[in-house]
Amino acid sequence: MRLRELRMEDAPFMMEWVLDADLSSGLHLYDTLKTIQDAESFIRSSNDSPHEKHFAIASDEDEYMGMVSLRNIDMDDGVAEFSVVVRRNALSKGYALHGMTEALDYAFHSLNLNTVYWCVSADNTRAIRFFVKHGFNTLDEDVPVNILNRHSKENDLVWFAVLKGDDYRNATLSRGTVAGNRIISIKTVPTIEAGELSFFEANQDIDFEIKRVYYISKVPEGRRRGFHAHKKLKQLLFCPYGEIQLILDNGSIREEITLNDPSIGIVIDIPTWREMLWLKKDSVLCVAASEYYDEDDYIRDYGEYKRFISKTD
Repeated sequence: MRLRELRMEDAPFMMEWVLDADLSSGLHLYDTLKTIQDAESFIRSSNDSPHEKHFAIASDEDEYMGMVSLRNIDMDDGVAEFSVVVRRNALSKGYALHGMTEALDYAFHSLNLNTVYWCVSADNTRAIRFFVKHGFNTLDEDVPVNILNRHSKENDLVWFAVLKGDDYRNATLSRGTVAGNRIISIKTVPTIEAGELSFFEANQDIDFEIKRVYYISKVPEGRRRGFHAHKKLKQLLFCPYGEIQLILDNGSIREEITLNDPSIGIVIDIPTWREMLWLKKDSVLCVAASEYYDEDDYIRDYGEYKRFISKTD
């Protein structure tokens, strides 16, 4: 998945979310979009103003899956407003988060802005839940008056903001754990103009012997795998190539972390339900395991997993 400029052939796909009240609710930045002609006009003028920037979120096959926008860009104050929306068939496949982080990269690194703000209607619980679970905090105050004034006719808004320098790509990394499992830095040796060498050692960097190593590759973008837990097995998971979202649930909390750096690993050494979402085609997930393959160690039903951990607490 990637960002690109809007194209005229994107208009019919845009209308999918425009006409879907559940997806377009509270997206006041796009209130002028009502018909296919509106969408085409929007695309034609999408790059006319220095105060607005719009990107299509495209699949690996270059199909329009959604859109991110920076609006009311103020280069003097270093601020802009942000919005993101995706088609229904792109929900829960990583497109919204990918588009958001790439747009924030553009705002902070290409435009050199300091702060990006956005708001959603308080009754849009789906959007609020999406932002909060990815580490974005709501604001009680500190929204500039001129931005608030632009939304004075809208009631019950929930505000968010990201500042330049914030860890908006992976808030979980800074905590050192994800769902009770350790995040480790895999030792990495850089070589001038010749890449990097990363390595880890059993009973040194990880606290178990390695009896099995396997890797998962050639998975299509947007596909989920996993959906299981282990009773006793310990594992180190890392992504040497690409970008994979790891969703971990220890029965008490469910958290996510994006693996896109070969020097970052997750040590899963407690019974943890896991799911893996491929954010980029052909990403590779590698696993070093403490035991040989044993089907009896797998728990493949979430209800059974919950019952298992309730007995071990």
